[in-house]
Amino acid sequence: MRNSFGAIITLFIVSVSQAQSKSANSSSYRTALGVKVWDGGGIAFKHFLHSNGALELIGYFWNRGSRITGLYEIHGPISGATGLKWYIGPGAHIGFYNTKFGDGSFIGIDGVIGLDYKFNGAPINISLDWQPSIEFGNNRGFVSSWGGLGIRYTF
Repeated sequence: MRNSFGAIITLFIVSVSQAQSKSANSSSYRTALGVKVWDGGGIAFKHFLHSNGALELIGYFWNRGSRITGLYEIHGPISGATGLKWYIGPGAHIGFYNTKFGDGSFIGIDGVIGLDYKFNGAPINISLDWQPSIEFGNNRGFVSSWGGLGIRYTF
């Protein structure tokens, strides 16, 4: 059992090292994991399915609840700005809230528009976006206050 655990750890370290060396030497990336700062905070995972399309999963957590959001993002380069891309796309979420606007579980549809930057020579990515949504349920509706600053480690 101990040898199996050691072998798994070794394989993990080797694969992360290889991925880090590939992503650290360019201004693009395939997968990133980090945080998203907003009124509360969240965990963000982004993975490119192809060169201009990515899935992003975000788990937001704050003192009045939590929200899980999934987005499909279409990325495009910004001419003359290596490593900087714009993105836009649709998504959906489920939220679990305890607020003055209502308690319970709610679902909604989301949109996203933002900028994404991968530092050349470093395994770091940052993004800044706005995620308007429409939430369904009593006392729900259009919500314009989601989005934030993402800081992620790329591999």
